[in-house]
Amino acid sequence: MGATTGDERGELALALGGGGARGAYQVGFLRHLARRFPDLRVPVLTGVSAGAINAAYLANHTGSFEQKVAGLVDLWGEISVEQVFRVDERSLVGHILRWAGQLLWFGGRRVRQMRGLVDTRPLAQFLCRTLHCVDGDLPGIERNVAAGDLRAVALVATRYDTGQTITFCQGRDIAMWRRPQRVSRMAELRVEHVMASAALPAFFPAVRIAESWYGDGGMRLHSPLAPAIHLGAGRVMAISTRYGRSSEEAERPTFHGYPPPAQVLGVLLNAIFLDLLDQDAQNLERVNALVDELSAEKRGGLRHVDLLVLRPSQDLGALANEYEPRLPGLFRFLTRRLGTKESRNQDLISLVMFQEDYLRRLIEIGEQDAQARADEIAAFVAGAPDGVSGE
Repeated sequence: MGATTGDERGELALALGGGGARGAYQVGFLRHLARRFPDLRVPVLTGVSAGAINAAYLANHTGSFEQKVAGLVDLWGEISVEQVFRVDERSLVGHILRWAGQLLWFGGRRVRQMRGLVDTRPLAQFLCRTLHCVDGDLPGIERNVAAGDLRAVALVATRYDTGQTITFCQGRDIAMWRRPQRVSRMAELRVEHVMASAALPAFFPAVRIAESWYGDGGMRLHSPLAPAIHLGAGRVMAISTRYGRSSEEAERPTFHGYPPPAQVLGVLLNAIFLDLLDQDAQNLERVNALVDELSAEKRGGLRHVDLLVLRPSQDLGALANEYEPRLPGLFRFLTRRLGTKESRNQDLISLVMFQEDYLRRLIEIGEQDAQARADEIAAFVAGAPDGVSGE
């Protein structure tokens, strides 16, 4: 089946959110989309955290949409914990001892500053290889922009020294924007921008770009849909990795007794990276309703933006329980000291569970969930006036 981008409804954008290893779920959705629309053109791509990896791959690689997604599926099929961060005893124990030394230093010999719980140099090497970078550059982005296959791509990171959310943009016909604590910048995107966007706070070290240090773009991204809208998209497909719990499920405790550190960290990371999409979608729905009631001359630059939100039909954190025993031994031991076995939900572990079996399962679930909404997705891609839709 051929595909139209429904340009009469505005350009189509993919907004790919965070979630660490749960980014594999997005790939399953994309695989369904590519099989249904092999020649689909997506002019606008935005990514944050794990979504930045997926967005950068789609933006940088040439070929049809189907070919790009096939390569992205291969990327997630190759990745492993060892290719994201070092899990050997020497590295993990060394990091623990240096953290302890920094915390307990009372004025003796200076301890080297710690920059993360793990060493992510393997991820940088893996991304350079799979993204086909040239000395860190991603030259395919400019080629795709010149060929008209892509108009704009944006990767979001957090600048630590100012606390600002920085959206790094590359493409054409891009109007820069500045909001309180949200700034856009034109840039020739590199692997460093991808690494910065995906640098989970405390777990992964910050990444230096120019003279500043950056971390995960989801930390202060209160409006996750904003980059795609600022880039001019008229229709946004947002793929979340956060399971939408029912009221009954939300009331059900996942542990008993005092909350273990893993539970606290899991709730914190979900609040930072995954919970804001629903609020932003509601805000967009209200804006759309207002815009639709106003005449063109009274809209003051506001415009209607269609939104389709897709999310997992299963709790990907709870699913991680099945795969936790197969994590590398020492890493599994250390995470269990944080109390991961005391909870029925492994939100924290699921972020770093880059294991073949878990990732493959997430891709399958993503594709199945997309298939269940195939007609709705097809209508949205074709530009049907559906407004805001989600589960």
